[in-house]
Amino acid sequence: MTAPTVNWSYPTAIKFGPGRIKELADHCTAVGIKKPLLVTDKALAGLPITAGALDVLEAAGLGRALFSEVDPNPNEKNMTDGIAVYKAGGHDGVICFGGGSALDLGKMIALMARQAASLSVWDLEDIGDWWTRADAAKIAPIIAVPTTAGTGSEVGRAGVLTNSDTHKKKIIFHPKLMPAVTICDPELTVGMPAFITAGTGMDALAHCLEAYCSPFYHPMSQGIALEGMRLVFENLPKAYANPTDLEARANMMSAAAMGAVAFQKGLGAIHSLSHPVGAVYGTHHGTTNAVVMPMVLDYNRAAIETRIKAAAAYLGIEGGFDGFRARVMTLRSELGIPENLSAMGVKPEDLDMLTEMALEDPSCGGNPIEMTRENTRALYDSCM
Repeated sequence: MTAPTVNWSYPTAIKFGPGRIKELADHCTAVGIKKPLLVTDKALAGLPITAGALDVLEAAGLGRALFSEVDPNPNEKNMTDGIAVYKAGGHDGVICFGGGSALDLGKMIALMARQAASLSVWDLEDIGDWWTRADAAKIAPIIAVPTTAGTGSEVGRAGVLTNSDTHKKKIIFHPKLMPAVTICDPELTVGMPAFITAGTGMDALAHCLEAYCSPFYHPMSQGIALEGMRLVFENLPKAYANPTDLEARANMMSAAAMGAVAFQKGLGAIHSLSHPVGAVYGTHHGTTNAVVMPMVLDYNRAAIETRIKAAAAYLGIEGGFDGFRARVMTLRSELGIPENLSAMGVKPEDLDMLTEMALEDPSCGGNPIEMTRENTRALYDSCM
C-alpha cells in the first residue's frame, strides 16, 4: 500500500455523564441560542424526561417551545412543518432531543429554515461538494441530546431524510450539521422500551462492524470501531435485561457515539439493505440492521474473514469468524430480534425493487465485496 491521502473529521464537545441535562440552558447560552426550538418525536413529547428538559430551559428564560411531529423515518413533510413552527416562533437554534429520527429531523430544520427558497433539501445530498450549495451562515446552531444509544447522529455531520414520494432515504450533509455541543446523559435512556434498547444497540454494533470491515484507510476509526464492538457485546445484554443499569447504559451511549465516529471509514451492505426496507415498510432501522447482519457477514466472508478473526481474538470470542458469527446470533436471540425479513413483513414480490434501491444507497460503496444487481438480489433472498 502506498501512503494514502485522505480527509478525517472528529466530533464535537461532548458533555457526558448522569444528570448533565441540567446544563442544557448553559450550553444554549454558550453557543448563542436565546430562543431554542426543542425537536423530539411523538412518543417522547409527553414523557417526563422531555418535560424536565423544557423545565431547564424555561427556568433560564429560554422558553419551552416544542415540535414533535416527527415520523419514525422522518421525511421532507415533517421538515416543512418543523420549519413553519421554527419561523413562527422566531427561534434562533435547535435542540435535537431523542433518538435518530428526532436528531436527524432537528438537523434538517436547522439547516433549511433560513436557506433561499430556491434551494431544496435534496440539493444537499451527500454527493461530491453539493453541501457548498447551502449558505453556511444561515444554518442555525444545534445542540444534540440523545435519549437512545444507537444512531450516533449526535456526533455526525449529516442526517437521513426519507423522500415521501419515492420512499428513498437520502443522506443530507453539511459540516455545520455537527452539533455545537452534545449532552450524553445516560439517565435519559433508562426509560427506553426493551425493543428500542435492542434495536438501537444493534444499530451501534452495525456501525462499528461495518466500519471495521470497510476496505478504506482510516486506522483511528478502525480502532474506535473495534472497542465499540466490545462495549456493545458486553453491555447491550445488561442494559436489555436490567434497564436501570446505569453503567451499562453509559457504555452503550459511548458505543453509539463511537460507531458514528467510526463509520467515517465507511458502511456497507447491512445499511444498504436496511435503508430501503425501512423506507418502504417503516421498520425500525437498527432492528432491520440486526436482522440482515449475519447474512451480510456470510456474503462478505471471503473478504473479511482474516479481519473478523482478529476482532474475535480481541473480543475474547473463540472460533474466529464462525465464533464471531455465532456470538451475533446469540445476541440476536437474547434481544428478541426477528429471524429474517419475512418475519418483518417484507414481501418477496418487492425484492427486485428493494435491490434497485439498495444499489443506489451510498452505503453500498463501502462494502468489502462489490455489490451488483445479481449478488444483491441473492443477498436479499438469503435474508428472507
